[in-house]
Amino acid sequence: MTDSKTDARIVSTPSAYAYPLLVSQLLVNALSLSPEQEITYQGTTQGTTRYTYRAFRGRIGQLASALGALGARHGSTVAVMDWDSHRYLECYFGVPMMGATLFTVNVRLSPAQILYTLNDSQAEIVLVHRDFLPLLEEIRDQLPGVKRFVLMADGEPAPATTLPLAGEYEALLAAASPDYPFADFDENTRAAMFYTTGTTGDPKGVSYSHRHIVLHALTTATTLCSPRTGQRLHREDVYMPITPMFHVLAWGIPYVAILLGLKTVLPGRYVPAQLLALRASEGVTFSHCVPTILQMLLQTAGETGQDLSDWRVIIGGSALQPALCAAALDAGIDVFSGYGMSETGPIVALAQLAPGARPASREAEIAMRCATGRPVAMVDFRIVDEQMRDVPHDGRHQGEIVLRAPYLTEAYHGKPEASEALWAGGYLHTQDIAVMGADGSVRIVDRIKDVIKTGGEWVSSLEVEGLVAQVPGVRECAVIGVQDARWGERPMAFVVSQPGHAVDAAGIRQRLLDHVAGNRLSKFAVPEADRIVFVAEIPKTSVGKINKKHLRESLLG
Repeated sequence: MTDSKTDARIVSTPSAYAYPLLVSQLLVNALSLSPEQEITYQGTTQGTTRYTYRAFRGRIGQLASALGALGARHGSTVAVMDWDSHRYLECYFGVPMMGATLFTVNVRLSPAQILYTLNDSQAEIVLVHRDFLPLLEEIRDQLPGVKRFVLMADGEPAPATTLPLAGEYEALLAAASPDYPFADFDENTRAAMFYTTGTTGDPKGVSYSHRHIVLHALTTATTLCSPRTGQRLHREDVYMPITPMFHVLAWGIPYVAILLGLKTVLPGRYVPAQLLALRASEGVTFSHCVPTILQMLLQTAGETGQDLSDWRVIIGGSALQPALCAAALDAGIDVFSGYGMSETGPIVALAQLAPGARPASREAEIAMRCATGRPVAMVDFRIVDEQMRDVPHDGRHQGEIVLRAPYLTEAYHGKPEASEALWAGGYLHTQDIAVMGADGSVRIVDRIKDVIKTGGEWVSSLEVEGLVAQVPGVRECAVIGVQDARWGERPMAFVVSQPGHAVDAAGIRQRLLDHVAGNRLSKFAVPEADRIVFVAEIPKTSVGKINKKHLRESLLG
């Protein structure tokens, strides 16, 4: 008996090239059309490092040759501990292109967490900036899997160290051949990994294949380049990341920049005055950062009178508050939100104004820019109830964001139970509660773990934070739920005031009560006066997010 179905698969001729989706393919067009485009780095006292895409490709080959001589092979893990430099960008390409895994170490974690991630990732070679040598010296005896350490001296003399160094980065590249024989391999090979900065338990390893990275770059580029004007990226832009290159591959945008052939500026450490100086001297027009960095840039520019116009900036990591958005717009920055997680590539939505959108007011435009945004290309973006049923797209019904896309991480490294929980029902669960409008625009209401359950209602901590941040004199706010004998939980606000501004708990509370009277806010969302606490600063995670776990623990003493 024969199968009546016709085999519709394409049969390729033996000489046809299958073109696997490898990180190396992101260089093909850039080297062909933009070989003289610049990559610059100014993170040292030795002046600016500046070279072309053509030279960049040669250094990638030298890096792979040098790593191969140190024992790196297909399947090895190479860890990097560096500031945002040209070396890091070279590792973004050279390490995965040789079939090894790039592990971007979060240098802001504690020594114990860095130790855990280096061992869990099975890193064999560590490329380490001189600034992080003391940290590695502290844990060296507990790293049995690391075979080689390579120093990144950053143009300075090599410091004394107890680490058994295999050499210095630039010296090793200078002695290595640029003609490394990069070969094709399976596009599902792991290209990069890093670890989440969760607030409970050990960090979880997140991995991306070559296919994931290439598809994320293509879909992000497609979405960013689509608008005619505003909140967009184009080939004449000058790109400077202000999101650490260890954090979700700097949101994947360095790959987009190289794909498009953009001049790329690597800033080293994040010092606001230096970032603004680089923006001016190099003509930077496109960046991305967390709200805290944007606030510092605005404050520094205000003190020095620097012009920030013609600068498009994506904000992520934490919610972009209306007051900060308004300040950025007033400074001339085309600012808008992006949304994603470590597990999502990360970009799955961008707050670009919809085609033909005509905001009725400045407040309406700010709300659009601060929203989670609209899903990017090829993302199946759903908001569902507890039974995985889609909630109405009316801007009111709440549910959890669940996702499918061709570049989401498919499992946590070595954690099968957590991986299955992440992908329950065949969709990636974000743990974010949101609403969606009829036009597809999404607004996150809160994290599931941060929703405050009080008086029979669910109160969004993000909504209260946003309203408090609009009070004159408030610089920043974080809201958590604290136990209450009568109501179960009640909100508590931690507030940072602006220097030289007078603001008190009674004034903040009255502004929130005004919103209650205007039917914008539930009365249960208003903290009592003794639960509006002024602090010098709000604790952040290593990637700039508000650390609400730390705030909760601080109340327990």
